[in-house]
Amino acid sequence: MPFADPEKRREYDAEHKRRMRVAEPCPTRLTLPVEFRAKTAADVLALLNEQIETVRQDSSLGSVERAKAVGYLAGIALRAIDAGDVAARVEALESILKSRPKERDAA
Repeated sequence: MPFADPEKRREYDAEHKRRMRVAEPCPTRLTLPVEFRAKTAADVLALLNEQIETVRQDSSLGSVERAKAVGYLAGIALRAIDAGDVAARVEALESILKSRPKERDAA
């Protein structure tokens, strides 16, 4: 067992915490402008496409890390596409129902 000795474990933890305190923030993180607000599925898709390209071009990531990130973002993109399709169908149905002449109540 690598940390059978409690003293070695404490030393490791202290060193790890020290390294984490002095570490610089990850330079690959992208901060979004404050004015960005996702209002539609198309906005989300545009953001996801941008992030997928950023991940694909990041040379600091290994191929497995890159594949995991792109796969995760692609799954979210598929759900956003589905949401956009549903929204478009609902809008189409609403426009059809609004264009119909109002029927009189038969009662």
